[in-house]
Amino acid sequence: MRVRRWGTALTLLLTAAALPATGPGTATAAPAGPARPSPRPLPLARHFDNRAVSDNSAPGAADFDGAGRSLSAQDLAAAGWSPGSALTLDGTRLGLPRTAPGAPDNVVADGQAVSVRGRGEALTFLVAGTGGTAAGTGTVHYRDGSRSGYELTAPDWRSGPLSTKAVALPHLNAPDGQSAGPARLYAVTVPLRAGREVASVVLPTTGGAAGALHVFAVSVRDTGRRTGSWAASTAGYRAVGPWTDRTLRLVVHSGAGGPRARIRLANTFAGTPVDIGAASIAIRGAGAAADGGPTPLTFGRQTGTRIAAGAEAFSDPVDFTVPAGADLLVSIHLPGTVTAAPVHQEAAQLSYLSAAGSGDRTADAGGTAFPETMTVWPFLTGVDIEGGPGSIVALGDSITDGVKSTSGTNRRWPDVLARRFQAQHTLPRYGVLNHGISANRIVTDRYPGDGVSTDTGGVSAQHRLERDVLAQPSARTVVVFEGINDVRWGTSSDEVIAGLRALAQRAHERGLRVVAATIAPCEGYPDCTPAVEARRQAVNAFLRADAGTVFDATLDFDAVVRDPQRPQRMLPAYDSGDHLHPGDTGLKALAESVDLRKLLPGRR
Repeated sequence: MRVRRWGTALTLLLTAAALPATGPGTATAAPAGPARPSPRPLPLARHFDNRAVSDNSAPGAADFDGAGRSLSAQDLAAAGWSPGSALTLDGTRLGLPRTAPGAPDNVVADGQAVSVRGRGEALTFLVAGTGGTAAGTGTVHYRDGSRSGYELTAPDWRSGPLSTKAVALPHLNAPDGQSAGPARLYAVTVPLRAGREVASVVLPTTGGAAGALHVFAVSVRDTGRRTGSWAASTAGYRAVGPWTDRTLRLVVHSGAGGPRARIRLANTFAGTPVDIGAASIAIRGAGAAADGGPTPLTFGRQTGTRIAAGAEAFSDPVDFTVPAGADLLVSIHLPGTVTAAPVHQEAAQLSYLSAAGSGDRTADAGGTAFPETMTVWPFLTGVDIEGGPGSIVALGDSITDGVKSTSGTNRRWPDVLARRFQAQHTLPRYGVLNHGISANRIVTDRYPGDGVSTDTGGVSAQHRLERDVLAQPSARTVVVFEGINDVRWGTSSDEVIAGLRALAQRAHERGLRVVAATIAPCEGYPDCTPAVEARRQAVNAFLRADAGTVFDATLDFDAVVRDPQRPQRMLPAYDSGDHLHPGDTGLKALAESVDLRKLLPGRR
């Protein structure tokens, strides 16, 4: 087993990062201000003027916040964030500063001109604020001579939200010793002008704000030239196993097809790295058996990789034909001991696990080495194909997740929608990515975003939009179908509407088409009271009256599944039996009600 330890191939000219940043860390577009003269752009490392990281043996060698406190080099190393290491986060390479503890490793933003090269849809900064949340405006310069403005907000390294952090560390260093943390770093993205190549970036000026805005890395993110065939959201970080030297064989169902494929593995919410010994992909035969020999996958031409806390890994594209609408087997060897893992909890699909100590079984064509089953998807978050028209992302809760659909039959409404796109030839045959999470909300987090937890309801749609929508391969359109959990658990209709508005604004800033669906009825479910119904109706009234002001189109899913004789409840023929979740027939009705043309980018 070879585990690739990254960190030798990246220069600080193009350091990068990409993790969800919302709430206090949200980056929004800002109009370009008047041109200001700036010196010749330099690599970011040439601007470093602050010391954020100290060794535990010399905690006074760094002073990140002006009060003598700093990050622990040992904590960073334990998370897989060692100096000079290269990480992948939401499709962007991130190169950590190649500096020893106690040396300058970040710059306090104040209008410095930084060399950055690349073409993509977003610019990503690895940042933190000290002395409070820090914000300011900067400028992107393009190679064609044009420019655009941006606004960057860095949450405070001590008090910022855990649900949007790139990494959280357990300690703080100070001259008088070490104390309990956590300390946090954040990755925040801002939009770029489509199709233009970046030449340089002028860092923000904070305008005398109380907080100092520290920048560790900056790079362009490009998710284009691929189409998502299958995806799932990380819903939480839960105890597993322990799994020691075992192979996961995960069953997933393709949407779009293509001749070359790669997979995405994520260590979301984790505090420690995970080693991947090997991986493969195959067409499923019966059970855990492959139809033919599995195709081995590599990571930077190595058989395995180490995924740092909070990061992800993309396999190298491989010549493997992904048929549209087929079951695939993705096998992942875990050579070490894994006691907790990021999971998608409600898979509605049986997957398989080899026996303890059975080693690397990724090349097995047969299924006899996989005696155990599981109903979650650990680590795996996507299967992408090269080329194609791009992806439509369904952002939702348990109804989108397929709770109460028949397990193993792929009857979730996004599955049906994917089959509709693949069966026609008039419109582009988009991939449809299911980013539903059972129990998810628009406004508030269920899972807090850090640490091992039994709650797998995910962070809020606000806090996962970057990871689950904006960073998806060639995302073109997002369909937002959420809100029932918010109104059931006491969130006011005004707060839900404000959350929907915020999602639409951020997606529009990145050039996505935004389609919203009305909230389905739930009378008969134990907590669907008249007060809940009133909140639901208020949100739906807003969506129906929108007329293209906030959203590009609206899907009236409420009207599709409600009982005409009693509109506050679901039509019995569509009800799974719990009065909240549609069954297979209801989910099919939702998908078949969609006018596919409403999902096409650039249409009203």
